[in-house]
Amino acid sequence: MPSPARNSVAGGHNSAMLIDTHCHLTSAGLIERIDEVMANAEAAGVTRLLLVAVNVADACAALELMAVWPQLSLITGIHPHEAGKVSEQDFAEILAILRGEGVESPLAERIVGVGETGLDFYYDFAPPERQEQVFRAHLDAARELNLPVTIHARESELRVCEILAEYPALAGRVVFHCFSGPPPVAERALNLGCYLSYTGVVTFSKKAEHIQASARMTPLDRIMVETDAPYLSPEPVRKMRPNEPANVLHTARFLADLRGEDFDTFAAATTANAERFFSLTKD
Repeated sequence: MPSPARNSVAGGHNSAMLIDTHCHLTSAGLIERIDEVMANAEAAGVTRLLLVAVNVADACAALELMAVWPQLSLITGIHPHEAGKVSEQDFAEILAILRGEGVESPLAERIVGVGETGLDFYYDFAPPERQEQVFRAHLDAARELNLPVTIHARESELRVCEILAEYPALAGRVVFHCFSGPPPVAERALNLGCYLSYTGVVTFSKKAEHIQASARMTPLDRIMVETDAPYLSPEPVRKMRPNEPANVLHTARFLADLRGEDFDTFAAATTANAERFFSLTKD
């Protein structure tokens, strides 16, 4: 019998189609029951899922999932938390995957972005100087390979924006994943041409007023939705562990209501934004 947490996954036949632009399906608690997770996503109208791999081993595991599930695409890089231990060989292997070297053609075509990369000043897993060095290497790779970039920025958004300003060729090709900054930070990122992607954190009414204010001001053609599964389950399933892609429906419904927009219109816009930004082919 399914657990109560699994019963509370967003379900039902949803008229709008959504894209979860950031999830980690290779994580424990999700990969072991991937068939159920994917079925839940389909039932919730989540038609495309972008896997985010944070190191070489993770990218290889993600490619194995992609070989089974055609609705999966890949964003890969070295997470800022791992910047302190990444070797030149590790990064060379990530670059090879991003180029599609040694990857079967149908899968290589579904490698759609660089990341998640950026800076994390909340945790102390890697020195800021090393994080910045690795971040710049990702930005150089994105520029060389003509790929968009998924940014991780925690208590570092303004420094990230300062660095991005040095890469004008990437204007319009950067998305802040799990955007959690106040409106002045959102405005700075938007002025650089960035997209902003929101997770279930925006639904945490007592702690997210500043994020909600940013979500209200984000242009409809520059907003995306994601779960960051297995993390950050949204209301009304905030206690659910692990989070999973079906629950992006809750976040999208909340954002549409917050912004005073028709849900189907909002959902269609976020899907179009993701398709355009990541150059996703339509089914």
